[in-house]
Amino acid sequence: MTSRANHDRMANAIRALAMDAVEAAKSGHPGLPMGAADIATVLFTKFLKFDPADPKWPDRDRFVLSAGHGSMLLYALLYLTGYPKMTIEEIKRFRQLDSKTPGHPENFITEGVETTTGPLGQGIGNAVGMALAERIMNAEFGDGAVNHFTYALCSDGDLMEGVSQEAISLAGHLKLSKLIVLFDDNRITIDGSLSLADSTDQVARFQASGWNAMRIDGHDPEAIEKAIASAQKSDKPTMIACRTTIGFGAPKKAGTADAHGSPLGADEIKGAREKLGWNHPPFEIPAHILAEWRKAGSRSADARKQWNERVKALPADKRAEFERRLAGKLSPAFAGAVRAVKENAAKNPKEVATRKASEEVLGAIVAAAPEMVGGSADLTGSNNTKTKSMPVICPGNYKGQFLHWGIREHGMAAAMNGMALHGGVIPFSGTFLVFSDYCRPSIRLAALMGVRAIHVMTHDSIGLGEDGPTHQPVEHLAALRAIPNLTVLRPADLTETAECWQLAVENAEGPSVLALTRQNLPALRTAFEEKNLSARGAYELSPAKGKAQVSLFASGSEVSLCMAAKAELEKQGIATRVVSAPSLDLFFEQDANYRASIIGDAPVKIGCEAAIRMGWDEIIGTGGIFVGMTGFGASAPYKDLYRRFGITAEAIVAAAAAALGEGRGTPRKERA
Repeated sequence: MTSRANHDRMANAIRALAMDAVEAAKSGHPGLPMGAADIATVLFTKFLKFDPADPKWPDRDRFVLSAGHGSMLLYALLYLTGYPKMTIEEIKRFRQLDSKTPGHPENFITEGVETTTGPLGQGIGNAVGMALAERIMNAEFGDGAVNHFTYALCSDGDLMEGVSQEAISLAGHLKLSKLIVLFDDNRITIDGSLSLADSTDQVARFQASGWNAMRIDGHDPEAIEKAIASAQKSDKPTMIACRTTIGFGAPKKAGTADAHGSPLGADEIKGAREKLGWNHPPFEIPAHILAEWRKAGSRSADARKQWNERVKALPADKRAEFERRLAGKLSPAFAGAVRAVKENAAKNPKEVATRKASEEVLGAIVAAAPEMVGGSADLTGSNNTKTKSMPVICPGNYKGQFLHWGIREHGMAAAMNGMALHGGVIPFSGTFLVFSDYCRPSIRLAALMGVRAIHVMTHDSIGLGEDGPTHQPVEHLAALRAIPNLTVLRPADLTETAECWQLAVENAEGPSVLALTRQNLPALRTAFEEKNLSARGAYELSPAKGKAQVSLFASGSEVSLCMAAKAELEKQGIATRVVSAPSLDLFFEQDANYRASIIGDAPVKIGCEAAIRMGWDEIIGTGGIFVGMTGFGASAPYKDLYRRFGITAEAIVAAAAAALGEGRGTPRKERA
C-alpha cells in the first residue's frame, strides 16, 4: 500500500515537471496538471492497465485526456512510467518544433497518447467511442481477448461544450459500464470563476443521463482509489467529480485563473517548490521517486504476457480474424464483393438514387467486412445505412453492426473517431450533407489524426427538393474539400457508388465523406470495368467524336446532365467529351501528366455541380464556365429547382454554344 507521503512525492513529480516545462516554453497550461496530479497518480499506479514496453497492446486500458490543454500532465506520466520515446529531453522541449511534446496531445506524434485532443468536448466523445468499440469487440471475441476500461479526464470546459451532452447521453443509454470519466472539478476557466458562466450540477446531469455519478475530494488519494474501485463494479458508466484546486501548490495563483493558461513565473515556481517540499532543480526527478513511477509502469507486464497466451490459445480461425481486424486489414472477400456489385450493375442497369445504390453496395460489403459498424443520426430510412443483415447494437447487447445514434451528429462523429482509434472496427454513419456542419469539428480531427471514419451524407444538393434551403447543401462540398486529408466522394451512379465505397473502406489513413443523392439517377457505366475508375478522382466517361471542342466536367447527379448535353451538342456537330469527377480531392493528388490528360485542351471547359463554384477553377480555369449554384436554394420539387437555378442540359448546351460563338478567350461566365 502506498503511503500518503510517497503518494505526495509521486504526484509532486508531475507538478514539478509541468510547471518547469511550461516555464521553459514560456507558454502552456500548468494549472490542470498541478491540480489533477493526485487523480492521475492514483489512476496510473493502482488501476490503469498499460505497458510502456508495448504502447499499442490491444487490451490496454485507454486513457483520454479530454482536457488536452493540460497536456503536460500526460507527458509527465508517459516519462515517469517509462515510455521509451518520452525522454526528459522531450519534456524540456515542450511546445517546440518537432518535439514529442506538442502544445496539445497528438496521437500521431507521441506514443502513449490515445487521441488528439484540445478542442474541448472531443475527448469525451472519443472515449465513448472507445468504450463502445471495446464492448463490440468483446461481444465478438470474449473476455479473454478483449476486456479493458476506458478512462477520460475532463474539465469544466469539456462539459460545457454541447458535444459532451450528446456523448454522455448515448453512453448512458447504451450502459457502457467500462467507461469512467474523471471530472477535474476545479471551477476555474480562462475568464475566471466558473460561476461567471455556468451553474450546472454536473453530478445530477450525469445521473439524469443514465450514469453512476459521485463527488469526492480530488486531493484525497484514498477517496480517489475508493471511487475508481466502486466505478469498476458499476453496471453503468461512471462520472467521478473530483473537487480540485487548479495550480495546486502555487502560493498565490492556486485556485485562480492565473494558473490556467500561462507560465507561473519564477517567483511563483520558487514558492510552489517550497510549499510542496520539492527541493530539486528544474527537470530533475530523484532516483527513488522515478523508481517508484517506473515500478508502476511495469505493473501490467505480466497481464500483457497472460493476454498474449490467451490469444494464442484461441481457435485458429478466431485468432486469425481477431488479428486481421486489429491490424486493420480487409478480408480478401471484400474486393470480390465490390466486383460482384459492379458486375450486376453492368448486367442490370437501372435508374436509382445513389443513397439507394449505397444501400445495395452495403448489402454486399458488410458481410465481407464484418468489422464495419454502421449507423444513422435518426435518418436510417433516408440515409439507407442499414441493411437487413445488420443486427442492431442496443443496451447490454453489443454483438451487432448497426447503431441508432439518435439526433446527435456531433457526438456521433466524435465517437466514431474513438471507435476507429480503438481498432478492430470500421465505423460509418449517416446524416444529411447539410448537417456535416454539426460533424465538422470531429471530421477535421479525424483528418488530422488519419483515422478511418466514413460519413454517408445523403440529400446532397437542391435535388432533395421540397425541404428547401435549410436542408439543401450549397457550400458544403467546397467546405469539406477544404479539409486536408479528407476524401470527399460524390458518385454518379451505382457503379461509381460501389467504387467510392471501396475507396472509403480501403483508405485506412483518413476519413471519407460519401455525398449521395435523394433523387434517382440513370445508369451511366453500363459496361463492366474491373479497374476502379473512380480511384484517380476523375476520368473520361465519354470521349468526343473527333477533336474535342468542349469538355464537360461534373460530379454526382450532374454527370447525367452533362451526358445529355453532350448528346445534343454532338447533334449540332460540336465534338464534346464528358469527364466524371467523383472526387476532386483524389484528382488533385494525381501527377501533372494525368491531370493534364483528363482536363484536356478543348477550347471550352464547363464545370457542372449543384453547388458553389469554389474548387472547380483548378479544372476549368478562371475563365471557364460553371453551371451551378451562386446562392441558397428554395422549396419546390427538385426538377423545378434545377430549372429555376439553370442547372440543366439545355443550359450547358447554350453556354457551350455561346462560348464557341464568341470564340475562345471567353471571360468567366457568371449567372444570376
